[in-house]
Amino acid sequence: MMTPLLFSWPYWPIFLVVWIWAFWREFKIVRAARKPAARSDSPDAGSYRVIVFGGGIAALLGFPLAWMPILRVPVAARPAVFAVGLVMIVLGSLLRRHCQQVLGSSFTGDVRADPNQRIMTTGAYSLLRHPSYSAGILMNIGTWLALGSWASTALLALAAFAVYSYRMAVEERALLRVIGEPYRDFMTKRRRLIPFIY
Repeated sequence: MMTPLLFSWPYWPIFLVVWIWAFWREFKIVRAARKPAARSDSPDAGSYRVIVFGGGIAALLGFPLAWMPILRVPVAARPAVFAVGLVMIVLGSLLRRHCQQVLGSSFTGDVRADPNQRIMTTGAYSLLRHPSYSAGILMNIGTWLALGSWASTALLALAAFAVYSYRMAVEERALLRVIGEPYRDFMTKRRRLIPFIY
C-alpha cells in the first residue's frame, strides 16, 4: 500500500510549513471564540460547536479513506493534485486574512451582532456576503486534496459546506435582527459563497 504523498519525503515538510502558516491563525480564532460562544446570551446558536465538532468528525471519517487505493487519485496525478491542494490552502488563507483585515474587530470565531456594526462593502465583501467562509471551505478542500484522496476531499467538502451553511444562517438571522433593513439590502445584492452563483 502506497503512503499518501503528504506523508512522503519531500512532500511532508512542504505541506507542514504551508499548513502551519495557514491554520495557526485559525486555531487562535477558534480558541478566542470558545468562551463567548458558550455564553447563555450569545446569538451563536451552537454554530461554533457545529463547525468545530462537525469538521472534526468529518476529518476522523475522511482520514482513513486516504489509505484506500480505490478512493485515491491516480498515482501519476498525485504530485499535481498535491500542488493544487497547497495552492488552495494558501489562497484560502490569504482570503481569510483579507477578510479579517477588512472586518477588523467584527471578525470573530463566534456569531456576534452589534447595532453599531458597520456593514462592509469593500474588498471581497463587495462580491460576497461571507467570503471568509468561502476561504475556510477552500482551505479545507485544499488540505484533503493534498492528501490525494478524492473520497476524503468530497466528504470534507460536503462537511465544510454543511457546517458553514448552518453558521451563515445563524449569522444572517442575528444580523437581520440587530441591524435590520441595511443588512437585508446588503444580502439582496450579494451571493453567499461563490460570486454570481451561490
